Amino acid sequence: MTCSILVGGAWGDEGKGKCITYLCDKDKPSIIARAGVGPNAGHSVEFNGEKYGLRLTPSGFVHKDAKLMIGAGVLVNPDVLFKEFEDLKKYDVKERMSVDPRCAIINDDHISRDKSSEHLAKKIGSTGSGCGPANSDRVMRNISLAKDIPELEDYIADVSIACNDAIENGDDVFIEGSQGFALSLYYGSYPFVTSKDTTASTFAADVGVGPTKVDEVINVFKSYISRVGEGPFPTEMTQEEAESKGLEEYGVVTGRRRRIGYFDMELAKESCRINGATQIALTCVDKLFDCARVQDYGQLSAETKAFISEIEQETGVPVTIISTGPDLKDTIDLRKELL
Repeated sequence: MTCSILVGGAWGDEGKGKCITYLCDKDKPSIIARAGVGPNAGHSVEFNGEKYGLRLTPSGFVHKDAKLMIGAGVLVNPDVLFKEFEDLKKYDVKERMSVDPRCAIINDDHISRDKSSEHLAKKIGSTGSGCGPANSDRVMRNISLAKDIPELEDYIADVSIACNDAIENGDDVFIEGSQGFALSLYYGSYPFVTSKDTTASTFAADVGVGPTKVDEVINVFKSYISRVGEGPFPTEMTQEEAESKGLEEYGVVTGRRRRIGYFDMELAKESCRINGATQIALTCVDKLFDCARVQDYGQLSAETKAFISEIEQETGVPVTIISTGPDLKDTIDLRKELL
């Protein structure tokens, strides 16, 4: 059995959704559980030539034999969830989904407060999905839980019991974190952060799995850094420079243009240390280096290998390059040795 947690190494947008899709299709876990804040985080999935932007459904839904779960620490907007049920009907997501009864529920008032707040909407750059106000109400012990919502009655299940039973029975459990380490309420660039912690420790707690049950922590980085919203960005480049490198991106949830910067080694070291990373998944290497569709690690250029070696030496964590295509069979998984 293996319990794995996947986390974003920086400010989100690292390619977590594509990595999760690939890893879950490859490793076939019994349970894929969503952790993190809530529907303010979008994971982009590309499978069989179709693209999906997911805000609550685990990105590993393409593995049809897995049970899909949303942990107690995740905020749930039933409207978002039911829309994803419809969008993913051919994958039987609705029939496989469980929501922990302790999930807090986002309502229209939370969304209105989020969007109308000068501080959240303008200064912080909130997504407007209601997560901040909802977490505020949760802290004040004044919010509805999933067990109180009739529409969710058919999907309620204790996610902690399910995950721990699966681990004890020798099954694989994959915990899918959202957003990124540098958006953590505790360790991120406060106050330009999200409304809770976004580290591997909290993701484990989100689904009710103790730290001694976790075997792997996969920290995902892009070969460059991007950020949506306001806040410090030490390695940021100008939009003109980003465009000249072909690095123009937009957020999944907001559609806002992402700010682009160079790889931040100091951030990577801190992220790996606090998350307890056992391996790094590095994406978008082919956007910086001439290595598109290289099939063998040994065929990488000296410049590419030097970049990877520097990351490994500085963080002390082995690096795997994952380059995803429009179909999982096109995915390239490059490593020096099997991790």
